[in-house]
Order: sequence, then structure tokens, then C-alpha cells
Amino acid sequence: MAASSIAVRELPLFPLPEVVLFPGRPLPLHIFEFRYRIMMNTILESDCRFGVLMWDPNQGQTVSIGCCTEVIRHERLPDDRMMILSLGQQRFRVLDYIREKPYKVGLVEWLEDAPPVQDLQPSALAVKQLLQDVVHLSAKLTDQEIELPQDIPSLPTELSYWVASNFYGAATEQQALLEMQDTAARLDREAEILTSTRSHLAARTVLKDTLKS
Repeated sequence: MAASSIAVRELPLFPLPEVVLFPGRPLPLHIFEFRYRIMMNTILESDCRFGVLMWDPNQGQTVSIGCCTEVIRHERLPDDRMMILSLGQQRFRVLDYIREKPYKVGLVEWLEDAPPVQDLQPSALAVKQLLQDVVHLSAKLTDQEIELPQDIPSLPTELSYWVASNFYGAATEQQALLEMQDTAARLDREAEILTSTRSHLAARTVLKDTLKS
């Protein structure tokens, strides 16, 4: 069974359309709406933390599992607008909404992955190799030099978050990966996605080489 902390706390909440934040990942934001300017001014006077939840336009509602993030840098602009940079911290589930205005505040519980029952390093290494293959094929297909960043996490859980955060344009899939509370299952799903992507890119690369010849 997935582990979850018994500790709960109140957390200001920031719904964002089709944005899924993961622990350890940066989130830059331009704060201009009045209610969120109020929220930022409030949290900057406390622990600088708020929760990010994806607004799902298909369902017409906010999801219940998101990621807490901490403001690490901010710049005030004219008219009290603000540019902020925050860093994802820990996942949470909304248990209840305490208030809706001027911005949402929820009672949340923290979520953690279940303790692993197997060695996750082989799965992590397999996902890294798939990433290398996808990058290599992408570079060949676009005739560009593309390399993976040097600072990719090595620990399996952190790696699984990093990989999921880079599935751009697939918010629904990202949300499903965020909600998983089993690192092995998350890595396995990412391996499936990357394997499919590799096959697609390989086929396109073969076609490109055929047309060139």
C-alpha cells in the first residue's frame, strides 16, 4: 500500500491549465491576476510555499493531487505584478477546501511513494538508456546536436519525476505519473512511453535515410 504522511496542513492552491509540476522541478510564473498577487504577497510573508494543481479542461475541474512548490526567487514589477521562480517540493492530496476566495486554500496530506520491494536501479538504467536512444534518434532525424543534460538525477524516484516532467504536451499522462505512488510502476510506464517513442523515431529515421538514397 502507498505510503502517505498522517500530517496535514493548510496550503494555498494555484490551479493551472494543463500544467503538472513534479518534485525537484522548477516552475517560473508571471503573477498578474489580483487574487494571485494577494496570494503571493501572503505566502512571501510566511514559508513561501503554495500548491500547484492541474486544471483539467476536459473534466472541467481541478485535479485532487498536485505538488507543493516553494518560491526561491521573485521580482516585483509595475502594478504589483510579479515574476517568480519556484521549485517543486512534495506531492499532496487535497482532502478538503477550506475557502475559495480570494484564492483557494485546501487542507492537504503529503504523499510519498511506497517503500520499494525490489532493486530499482535496473529499471532506472533501462529508462536512461531509452532516453539516450530517443535523443540520438531525434538528433539524427533533425540533423541537430542534441544531448541529455549532465544533471539528470541518478536516484530512481527523482529520475522518474525528471523523466515525467519532460513529457511535454501530455498533461494527462503526466498527471497519471504524478499520482502513482510506486516508483517501479512509474519507471515501467515511462519505459513503455519511451520505447514507443523510440520505435516511432526509428521508423521515421529509416524513411528519411531511404528518401536520401
